[in-house]
Amino acid sequence: MRNSNTFISYTGQKWLILALAGVLLAGSVSGCGSLGAGNPRQEMQQETQESLSGTQENSAGHTAGRTDGGETGKEEEREKETKEKDTQEKETKDEYKPYIWNRGYGPQVKLPAAYDYRTEGRAPQIGNQGSLGTCWAFASLTALESSLLPGQRMTFAVDHMSMHNNFLLSQDEGGEYTMSMAYLLAWQGPVLESEDPYGDGYSPDGLMPRKHVQEIQVLKAKDYDAVKRAVYLEGGVQSSLYTSMRDYQSESVYYNRETNSYCYMGSEKPNHDSVIVGWDDNYSRENFNMDLEGDGAFICTNSWGEDFGDQGYFYVSYYDTNIGVHNIVYTGVEQVNNYDRIHQSDLCGWVGQIGYGQDEAWFSNAYRAGSGEMLAAAGFYATDSDTQYELYVARHLPEAGDPELEKALNSRTLLARGKLANAGFYTIPLEEKILLDDDEKFAIIVKIITPGTVHPVAIEYDAGDGIALVDLKDGEGYLSHDGNVWEHVEETQGCNICLKVYTKYK
Repeated sequence: MRNSNTFISYTGQKWLILALAGVLLAGSVSGCGSLGAGNPRQEMQQETQESLSGTQENSAGHTAGRTDGGETGKEEEREKETKEKDTQEKETKDEYKPYIWNRGYGPQVKLPAAYDYRTEGRAPQIGNQGSLGTCWAFASLTALESSLLPGQRMTFAVDHMSMHNNFLLSQDEGGEYTMSMAYLLAWQGPVLESEDPYGDGYSPDGLMPRKHVQEIQVLKAKDYDAVKRAVYLEGGVQSSLYTSMRDYQSESVYYNRETNSYCYMGSEKPNHDSVIVGWDDNYSRENFNMDLEGDGAFICTNSWGEDFGDQGYFYVSYYDTNIGVHNIVYTGVEQVNNYDRIHQSDLCGWVGQIGYGQDEAWFSNAYRAGSGEMLAAAGFYATDSDTQYELYVARHLPEAGDPELEKALNSRTLLARGKLANAGFYTIPLEEKILLDDDEKFAIIVKIITPGTVHPVAIEYDAGDGIALVDLKDGEGYLSHDGNVWEHVEETQGCNICLKVYTKYK
């Protein structure tokens, strides 16, 4: 196998450094860190598009399937192998009839002009972060809790999320939503608040998650209809604001204390997270301190206790600069008996992106089964909207470095395919579980097409700033531009592929 001139999104590294630096500043200024300090889905895509002109020659080489030596005979041989592979995959598709699994393209619902969790029995508990920079964790867990309501009321531990993750940030230094996603999707939590009370500076080891989070969608920026649909159908939407306020006693020219209304229309980056739990299209513009073009506001929870706003709730104008730009919603929260084991190597989650200067890539992680395991599902990130995917399994793989490994990866079976409306993390359940042999080495393989991106594959890697705890020894990931030629990314790119596998015991 060879290095096929992969392009890592080094702007992703730049994003991580700049975003977390912004979080540190936010934590020191306002007592809170925010997801708004940086969004990999938007900022990295923009920067990589701008830098693409410098990599066109290499990208063209990939597209043509050119070998390192550029030898004509090898090109013809590769084209022949590609045609044979396509024929084999077509036969496999015709024989297997893969499971079709789409997300986010359901029927449109007619939304009311106003909707409020407080009057629908869906109001989550209001938290109080105190002087710590934990608004990101409060917002994430409040949104998660609201997704369970009204059927189930649970309060999850902010201390555990902010202290038991794979990032070396203290509670004073803030955080952001990809950290929440990584913690929850790795099944590190959530745990109950009663098991790990907030604010005592201590978080016990050995606590088990009370839910398994299997899907988190990242909504398009400023798509207010999408935000409203998510609030109406799924749960609260974590979003972000800019504020100079530190707590419920603070004053701001952008906050009207009499009407509990907020609107900021400047250019500052967001530094505080809240949760959208409703809206009112007719909420008067006169309620805000700013001169606005129209009416309308989102109803949000804050994490400054019930002394802030209307018992912890406040209104944010539709015209606010930052509200609705960065949005996540928990759309797949399941019982802990859904799967018995998770195979993973990306405890830091979506840190950056990788690809070949085009919107298509193939990626894979190899794992070893235990005794009596049945392959039940796989999970991965879509790094932008309208992502198309195909999910495969390759079985009985040789060890890394074996000359036959590439051939084994290419002897794959198509299991599922579909389309994902939004960016985010998705778990793809298999229509039928596959019994794996004891101690069998297998690989899950994904072909992904994400329009508008040039690095469509989410990765975990160490940006060199001492913030993320990345272990390259726990992963065996592979990347390909065409599904034929593969490179071992831990060795060639210094990263882990974000691709998880879920199994059940027979």
